[in-house]
Amino acid sequence: MTTGKKAWTQTRQVLCYIAVSCFMDLISGQIRYTIPEELKHGAFVANVADDLGLNVSELSARRLRIVSGASAQYLEVNLGNGILFVNEKIDREQLCGPIFTCFLHLEVVIENPLELYRIEVEILDINDNSPTFLRKDFPLDIIESALPGMRFPLESAYDPDVGTNSIHTYRLSPNDHFILDVETRSDRSKFAELVLEKMLDREQQQVHQLVLTAVDGGIPQRSGTALIIVTVLDANDNLPIFEQTIYKVSLKENAPKGTLVLKLNASDLDEGSNSEIVYSFSSHTPPRVYELFNVDTHTGEIRVKSVIDHEELNMFEIYIQAKDKGGPYAIPVHCKVLVDIIDVNDNAPEVILTSLSSPVMEDAMIGTVIALISVSDKDSEKNGRINCEISQGIPFKLQSSFKNHYTLVTTDLLDRERVSEYNITITAIDSGYPSLSTNKSIFLKVSDVNDNAPRFSKPSYTVYITENNAPGATVCSVTAFDPDSNQNAYLSYSIVESMIHGLPSRSYVSINSDNGKVYALRSFDYEQLKDFQIQIQAQDAGFPPLSGTAKVNVIILDQNDNVPFIVSPRPNNGSAALQKVPQSVDPGQLVIKVIATDADTGQNAKLSYQLLKATDLTLFNVAHNTGEIRTTRRFGDRDVPKQTLVILVKDSGQTSLSATVTIIFLIMDNITEIPPEISDLSENPEQNSALLFYIIITLGSISFLFIVAIIIVVTIKCRQHRNNAQDCNTAVGSCCCIQNLNSADILKTPKTSLQVTTSPKVPPDFLEISGSGPVSQTYYYKVCLTPESAKSDFTFLKPYSPAKAKDLTSTADPGGMEWNAHVPKTSNNDLSTSNVNAQVIKFREWDGNVPSQIYGNQQLDLDQSAIERCASGQYGIGLYASDKNDVGPDPRRLVEIHSRAL
Repeated sequence: MTTGKKAWTQTRQVLCYIAVSCFMDLISGQIRYTIPEELKHGAFVANVADDLGLNVSELSARRLRIVSGASAQYLEVNLGNGILFVNEKIDREQLCGPIFTCFLHLEVVIENPLELYRIEVEILDINDNSPTFLRKDFPLDIIESALPGMRFPLESAYDPDVGTNSIHTYRLSPNDHFILDVETRSDRSKFAELVLEKMLDREQQQVHQLVLTAVDGGIPQRSGTALIIVTVLDANDNLPIFEQTIYKVSLKENAPKGTLVLKLNASDLDEGSNSEIVYSFSSHTPPRVYELFNVDTHTGEIRVKSVIDHEELNMFEIYIQAKDKGGPYAIPVHCKVLVDIIDVNDNAPEVILTSLSSPVMEDAMIGTVIALISVSDKDSEKNGRINCEISQGIPFKLQSSFKNHYTLVTTDLLDRERVSEYNITITAIDSGYPSLSTNKSIFLKVSDVNDNAPRFSKPSYTVYITENNAPGATVCSVTAFDPDSNQNAYLSYSIVESMIHGLPSRSYVSINSDNGKVYALRSFDYEQLKDFQIQIQAQDAGFPPLSGTAKVNVIILDQNDNVPFIVSPRPNNGSAALQKVPQSVDPGQLVIKVIATDADTGQNAKLSYQLLKATDLTLFNVAHNTGEIRTTRRFGDRDVPKQTLVILVKDSGQTSLSATVTIIFLIMDNITEIPPEISDLSENPEQNSALLFYIIITLGSISFLFIVAIIIVVTIKCRQHRNNAQDCNTAVGSCCCIQNLNSADILKTPKTSLQVTTSPKVPPDFLEISGSGPVSQTYYYKVCLTPESAKSDFTFLKPYSPAKAKDLTSTADPGGMEWNAHVPKTSNNDLSTSNVNAQVIKFREWDGNVPSQIYGNQQLDLDQSAIERCASGQYGIGLYASDKNDVGPDPRRLVEIHSRAL
């Protein structure tokens, strides 16, 4: 119920402000209204026409207007009904700050004939701001021996509202030791001090937390809180003492930096460091004090830190605390310094030309009002009193209408043929010492008949506009002058019709007929239109009308709106560019040049190149200005044959634009070969997948048929050689000439241990294989390799004639088989082998590594030089076996094993 009453009270107060409290006092042509702040746009203030006794129907014809001294046009008059209304929401705190009484000064200017009225609108404060503390919590140290009645100043809250809506009081949360004392400053603001009511006991409670609440006097009330953290310290014998609790000093505004304001002298009865006092600002010192003043921590001298302006604030309250160096338990004491700022005459008068009737007709009567002038001075008292004077020898004088307002009237008849214009100087002088003055010049023309054509300030204009402008952007503003007056000098601007690139000029630009501002009707593109010319005409309203023209050259400025275009190299299939590079290329040799263009000009078209990404950053470099890609070193065997480079091309515009190109360098011995990687750069993945599928099916079928044919041929050959074991060396392509051993019986034996060894007993073109197993036999096998065999994945074996192995004896145990291998010797090298899988021998094209093939339980590792010679067809490796039971291997089984190994 209480809340409802408060809301009704507030509503009634606002209604009273609007309906009842809007009063006026018509004193010497001055009207006063009162309105609350924060009214919405369109809110009613008063009926100015009724209050001034004006005819509503004549307001528009007489050109009634409101002139405000504020930066914004807060109030406006409806010329249709003469009502003064709120044009823009008024924030009293923003308009007047901490000033208690806030006025908005308006002048009502009515022409034909000229009349002037002054309106003062008082802006009443409403409670639209809550009190706030600079800090949400602040510490306070109090010695436990402090006696009851000891006072501790607290930080003040801030409320931008004034009067009853400002801070009304402070409240303290319930506690057993402290009470709150609220006092009033000289500016009627409130501040609080914490008073110790009951002695503290540190051993009982070391920290006390108190909630300080600041409450304003508005309806409804608003409040803000802060937390006081009181820390109880151990006892200290003596505290510093100020000579006074309140000091009052005067200081002139604009005092030089470093000026001494006051020297404080606190004393402490202790000795040594306990008597040394440190001075500082109290926590509740206003922030502006920190900006304008400084206190010396050792001497207690308060000095000016920055420029002090009386017009901003005429008094400051400085709160100082003094604390000895008695360790962490030192307790500060406080005092207040009131600094009264004395005004000096540092502001010159300001002359404001409210209205000017220019040009004036040469047949104007004596006493015709030419101008309305107002003067002001920010200084106070005599420093703000102003006297106005006018230059001598002219037919004009100043008449005082009311305080600080003057009218300029004619004192004689005017003759344009004798004097066509006047430069009138008005001087405003204040009464300060020394006095300050301001001159204001008024340029007045005398009207004449329409005998002068309009003239532009320049016969031609050259203007610049950046491309990609928004339609409606201002291109330029042209101004023409006409020495005539009234309608003879009223000019209208238009564009003379012409063609620009086959289109009317009016489709490119338009002009404001009143002020001569030219606007773009479209967005210009420098790449399509670099400049064009228009002709502007100014025509007066005389009879007959006269006109003048001016040419405007519009130059379009380039903007960095085009991305660099890669001319070369062009991507292959839309993804990357291919470039073959010989492996033997020298360092520093040019391999390719990236060529790019930019449709922009100047810096926007200046291109630079850089290497953005590379497979190997040590192989290539890119010339920053030319885009030339050169090698930095020779290609090595370990370098990847496919090198991918991403080149970034960017312009030098203010906001640079860039493009990239991907180049794949194929490092090849023979650059005429078509690299297999090209198939990986296909543009259409779906077509590639289908094509790859058909290729795999085709290659698989061909491979299967080829393997079947090889097996058939190998089988036939082996059978032929079984029947004719003596013909072991008849053909190079023969395979597996084997004698007198059932290989199935030997090779299927799970306990067979195979070894490949060298022996001087073996012929130079054969290997000896021995093993342990159910039988013991030595065999000779020869691998017959042609020069083309290095490119084949098949190895053909030919059995050695048994006659050549008769002298060889087995060293195996009677119960098993022992295999020995002999590597043939050449005139240049003695070759040796390690463990060899007797079942698997496979040669592949040499790629720089020793090939090894794992099959079954053994691994073939051969000497590198031997493999190179075998792969090049210089000699073969022969395998032989011996068995005391003279059981021969099955050649078909051996061929099958080799086929599986491949």
